[in-house]
Amino acid sequence: MQETQKIVITGGPGTGKTSIINDLKKRGYVCFDEISRDITLKAREDGIEQLFLTKPLLFSELLLEGRKKQYLEAEKQQTARVFLDRGIPDILAYMDFIGDTYPKTFEEHCSKHPYNTVFLLKPWEAIFVSDRERYENFEQAVQIYHQLQKTYAKFGYQLLDVPFGSVEQRTTYILDTINNL
Repeated sequence: MQETQKIVITGGPGTGKTSIINDLKKRGYVCFDEISRDITLKAREDGIEQLFLTKPLLFSELLLEGRKKQYLEAEKQQTARVFLDRGIPDILAYMDFIGDTYPKTFEEHCSKHPYNTVFLLKPWEAIFVSDRERYENFEQAVQIYHQLQKTYAKFGYQLLDVPFGSVEQRTTYILDTINNL
């Protein structure tokens, strides 16, 4: 069997990534969920309201470990393709967005764990919603989108845009695009 394709769906906060991942699951695809909410909620249980803002490097280290684990799990799947809600380069993009530093090993992990395809969702104000885990406003979401573009390009990715539309239309677009690559 050939190597499982690892396909990332990324974008700034509130762009519809999770909805697309959930639709892909409904269609029978293996998907790995975004883990940052889990890390945030666990930190809250430990008394830290917003770990990313309080201890960004610790938060990012936890994310890196979780995303590396997802990557390795994706490689073990007996399927043609696996979808991931965000990739390892997202961690660097967010750290760069807030202006924080990180160890060189973060970049090394981006190079060691390559993805086959990356879809980048544009900021879409009509569906953007803030909540307790998503502290960014829409303007910040736009800035994060641009940082994601820059970070993924730094590692040689050709980012594929997903047009606005219903969740089903966007999911179908992603699947059709992959089938035509």
